[in-house]
Amino acid sequence: ASFLLATLLVPCRQHGMQKKHITIIGGGPAALMLAAELDTEKYEVTLCEKKKTVGRKFLVAGEGGLNLTYHAPLEELIQQYFPGAFMDPIIRRFTNEDWISWLHALGITTFSGSSNRVFPEKEWKPIDVLNAIVTRIRKRGVHIRTDTQWLGWKEQGQLLFEGWEETETDIVVFALGGASWKVTGTDGGWRKEFLERGIDVRPFQAANCGFAVAWTQEFLSAHEGKPLKNIALRYRGQVAKGELVISKLGLEGNAIYALSRLLQEGLQSESQVVIHLDLKPTMSHEQVQQKLRNSLLTKVTDILKKDLNLDSTAIAIVKQCTDKDTFLNPTLLAAAIKSVPIVIHGADELDKAISTLGGIALDEIDAHFQLKKIPGTYAIGDMLDWYAPTGGYLLQGCFSMGWALAQHLNTQ
Repeated sequence: ASFLLATLLVPCRQHGMQKKHITIIGGGPAALMLAAELDTEKYEVTLCEKKKTVGRKFLVAGEGGLNLTYHAPLEELIQQYFPGAFMDPIIRRFTNEDWISWLHALGITTFSGSSNRVFPEKEWKPIDVLNAIVTRIRKRGVHIRTDTQWLGWKEQGQLLFEGWEETETDIVVFALGGASWKVTGTDGGWRKEFLERGIDVRPFQAANCGFAVAWTQEFLSAHEGKPLKNIALRYRGQVAKGELVISKLGLEGNAIYALSRLLQEGLQSESQVVIHLDLKPTMSHEQVQQKLRNSLLTKVTDILKKDLNLDSTAIAIVKQCTDKDTFLNPTLLAAAIKSVPIVIHGADELDKAISTLGGIALDEIDAHFQLKKIPGTYAIGDMLDWYAPTGGYLLQGCFSMGWALAQHLNTQ
């Protein structure tokens, strides 16, 4: 694997050479990988985290099962990232297979679930995985300072912290995260300081989040919390397959999360947008229509349940989102089942989102994550304006960035 080769290529040190000092600000996935891979024979490394422990967002991500990456061919994996031109070379340098091998080298065994998502084996809880990574970091001589919050820059450009009077540093790497899950420390409060330094930081928006639908109270009373499995959503020519969950807000689930970037883009110019729900993505329109026409049953609801295997929630959505004439006409009903129009009115709150859109504009950094306007200063992870859906892609992207920057700095 590429990361194993790079680990072996450590240049010789001249006796007595003074180390440069790197300060990493932030303790999330990108920062942890960077700290774990920097050459501590060449650099004195300090990682600063404002919370009492590092990796808090990593642990929150693991509450429903720590989805580390996605097991897929590289080209398929890369297609999930936006913008592709930015993320493509990053993922190629440290792939999903590299990430799995890196974990295995720490003794962390993994498995791929039926959905090709990669998780630690059951004996490895999220805190165990985090502790193994932190142990590697400490063994390499990295100093970890918690309860150390970055407040901005002093007049002469030096770093300003609460809880630490830092000496001069040669290189600064920011990995402060986006603006969701504030309890973990990623509140986006750093944006103001960067804007004042002339850095273009795009406003934050919720991503991988729920979206608002005006369900009737009757529908919610009967179906709130119910899943819609094996469905597909379509918006602006993009199709996302997976599951949905009916919520008081509207819709949750990986299928709509995968469309969140496009939906937010649409909601910037329109007060509402329409997505189309395919309740039978494995069947063609003609096959659905044939099932409806050839059924021996008389009641439409019975036909949908018995012949098309739709549950009560799916049938209720068809009824809510279409008119009576459509429901009673096999031709129109078949079309509706393959493309139920659902009106989206907005996105969930920023802090409830799994990730965020926005952050430092990508044209503010060079090919190695260095800020063009502040030489010797880098930014990685969710601070940057890139997007990936849930399913392990977000963690993969952050760890790949941390690894790529470490290899770059190690060769300087």
